[in-house]
Amino acid sequence: MSFEELGPTFVKLGQLLATRPDLVPEAYLNEFEKLHDRVQPLPFSIIEGVLKDEFGEMLYKTFTSIDPEPLGSASIAQVHKARLSTGEEVVIKVQRPGIIQTINDDLNVLYLLSDLLETYVPESRPFNPQAIVQEYFKTLELETDFIVEANNIRRFKENFKDDVTIKIPRVHLDLSTERVLIMEALPGVPLSAEPTMREGIDSHEVIKRALGAYLQMVFEDGLFHGDLHAGNFFILPDNHIGLIDFGVVGRLNKRTQATIANMLLALSTEDYERLAFEYVDLAPFSDQVNVDLFAKELRELIAPYYGLTLKNVNLGKLLLRSSGIAARHHIKVPTELMMFFKSIISIEGIGRKLHKDFDFLQYSLAFAGDLAKTQLGPARVMDEMSQIARESRSFLNALPRQLNFYFRKINSPDHSFRIKISELSDLKKSLEVSFNLLFLGVIIGSLILSSAYISVHPTENHIAGIPTMSFIGFGLAMGIGFIAFINYIKKS
Repeated sequence: MSFEELGPTFVKLGQLLATRPDLVPEAYLNEFEKLHDRVQPLPFSIIEGVLKDEFGEMLYKTFTSIDPEPLGSASIAQVHKARLSTGEEVVIKVQRPGIIQTINDDLNVLYLLSDLLETYVPESRPFNPQAIVQEYFKTLELETDFIVEANNIRRFKENFKDDVTIKIPRVHLDLSTERVLIMEALPGVPLSAEPTMREGIDSHEVIKRALGAYLQMVFEDGLFHGDLHAGNFFILPDNHIGLIDFGVVGRLNKRTQATIANMLLALSTEDYERLAFEYVDLAPFSDQVNVDLFAKELRELIAPYYGLTLKNVNLGKLLLRSSGIAARHHIKVPTELMMFFKSIISIEGIGRKLHKDFDFLQYSLAFAGDLAKTQLGPARVMDEMSQIARESRSFLNALPRQLNFYFRKINSPDHSFRIKISELSDLKKSLEVSFNLLFLGVIIGSLILSSAYISVHPTENHIAGIPTMSFIGFGLAMGIGFIAFINYIKKS
């Protein structure tokens, strides 16, 4: 494909667009889904050069050994196993040299193309190409800064500190830089490994723990793994699980968490009107939404698959397709919700590898129901009441000062009110046209009366056989009429 030939920036852009059915037609989605972020590994001598740039003479004092054979290679980074001078087994994630400059050059091209699209292709403006590129730039900026990823790992580790069945690698912040990330090596095998390497595990227990961890991220922590595919999912001894690669994460506020819970509950009861309203309530306001028609199209999309398991249907893809329907109804779906839908696809991919008949929706309802109860519980109500009290206090404190400023403003001798009503411009134009037509009518009437006067008036005091006053009046009427006509043509 052309995106693969254009390089890593365009490969990642294609992967992003593969999750945006609200922006891309389905035929293109299927092609973008074929893009893989796998590239030929760099020679170890180049990777070693990056490490020497970062650690200098301390490189082989910090590490006693570095495996020249990579564990994995992607467009942004390459991963190697190593051993610290303390004897600890670690994994080194090394950024490819020159990748930042390559990305910046490619992004400049994308910014130019998006600007040309919006300027010369009006049909593209509802999709806001420049905003898409800007969103993509922010994602890549975070993904290429390993200090940010190190902090993400630290936060996830803190969130799961009380769950011994979920292992998040310890990150060595003192050794990590923007280009090199050092973290603990997990003692297990990735789910993407050959099935023979995963023999003897309790697949049902593993997937339950995986989904439990994922739904805790979504509903409790508000911070979830945005790319949890089989290669980032490790199976550890005793059916424990490990998670790696936290470059792409999603962040949810309480409002979005509640919306997701309500969406899942609406899906479980086939309440498509409620599902439609959840979309509408979360998106920016639009007066162009026909909720009844939107709910009808959601029903037509989802109802045929209701009750089927992961073996038969992919809920994440259905939800992504539902966002495409939302876009057609002028509903702007927030980016974090799109990332959540995409992450469900990854979770369902893990589910199919471990337990083909496991029902993601039914399992997630327990978490959604608990969240709904928490929202109505005394603790949540008290928390919201205290927040209202704090905001009311701030409002009341600021009110006298704001009123004083307002009254000073309107009492100023230079102050004037200005009222702007968008419909007045149309009314003004209509009135101008009406007055122009009326004026033309008066001129035409004058011409008719002058002609009549010429035909019946005596011939004395005449110019070339035409009475002097009639001649002058007729000439003035013709001149004014011509000027008025030209002015009318220009304005219309």
